[in-house]
Amino acid sequence: MADSEAFIERFAAENHDFRKFREEHHRYEEELSDLNGRGFLSPEQQWRVSELKKLKLMTKDRMESLLRHARAATHA
Repeated sequence: MADSEAFIERFAAENHDFRKFREEHHRYEEELSDLNGRGFLSPEQQWRVSELKKLKLMTKDRMESLLRHARAATHA
């Protein structure tokens, strides 16, 4: 696990796209956490929660794709 985390950190330092997706994912998570911390959500806020979950998942998928490609390139 530590090797995987080290690889991810090294890759993040080298790859602009991965860093950008990682930052976006973090921003979505923060906004989602803020909205989920409220007692009542308006319909617009409920829609935003749904949208944030989709955006987070899409961003995570993009990061995973970049990581898979980078790992394959290092093992080739």
